[in-house]
Amino acid sequence: MRLIFAGTPEFAALALKALIDAGHDIPLVLTQPDRPAGRGMKLKMSPVKEIALAHGIDVAQPENLKTEAARQPILDAAEVVLDMPRLGCINIHASLLPRWRGAAPIHRAIEAGDIETGITLMQMDKGLDTGAMLTRSALPIRPDDTTGSLHDRLAELGAREIVRLLPDLAAGQVKATPQDDALANYATKISKEEARLDWTLNAEQLDRKIRAFNPFPGAYGLLAGSPLKIWQARPVAGEGVPGSLLAISDGELRLACGHGALAVSEVQKAGGKRLPVTAFLAGNPMQVGDKLD
Repeated sequence: MRLIFAGTPEFAALALKALIDAGHDIPLVLTQPDRPAGRGMKLKMSPVKEIALAHGIDVAQPENLKTEAARQPILDAAEVVLDMPRLGCINIHASLLPRWRGAAPIHRAIEAGDIETGITLMQMDKGLDTGAMLTRSALPIRPDDTTGSLHDRLAELGAREIVRLLPDLAAGQVKATPQDDALANYATKISKEEARLDWTLNAEQLDRKIRAFNPFPGAYGLLAGSPLKIWQARPVAGEGVPGSLLAISDGELRLACGHGALAVSEVQKAGGKRLPVTAFLAGNPMQVGDKLD
């Protein structure tokens, strides 16, 4: 099939690579402009752009498609008047729609304690992730999944599913199913502010937040007024003043929550590296009764 591909992050790059490997004709890729990144704030190409250039595909990087000049590369590649491609515009969405529409479906599924998520391939319309569904493929959320680990599995699933869908779609063998708006939830964009842990929540809730905010923005508490990110923890039994250190045992900090406790095994102080608790304590001694706010 002749396709125009639009995407920017690693999630989309896996799908682009799969479509190239499947032999589809992709004359043009649309991706966001290069952005400053890293400590040197040098311009960095998107993962999608890197894949496109490596395969000799033309790349356009408009800020948006609201102007005629921005739309011209699409017109040139499609060789048709820009209205809608013959088979429409298909989106690979990392949720079992309509469960999580919006910017952060992977984070919000983990944070909410969902037992499964998945990939929905949908026809795009004017709404935000409101289009009719073409396929839905479920994936279990593991008890130790972070947004990072779940993202990678969903990206692989999405790449497989889009390659599988296109021949059936071209043959007219796919029936679109409208979403039930009454079942929809909005997965709001993750903010750094919400990553601060509220120790009055129960241990299971805090565990989900820690995993949901890994790798970005990183859940944290305040130790002596300075942020201490918590990268790995597990709910355990325990009772005490929320945020207080109950014990140091087997390389873990046991911190009291509103109900239960968290056994924390990997942390990071501001400006430092991610460290196992044992290595962290070697340079940052703590004792029972110390408190994270």
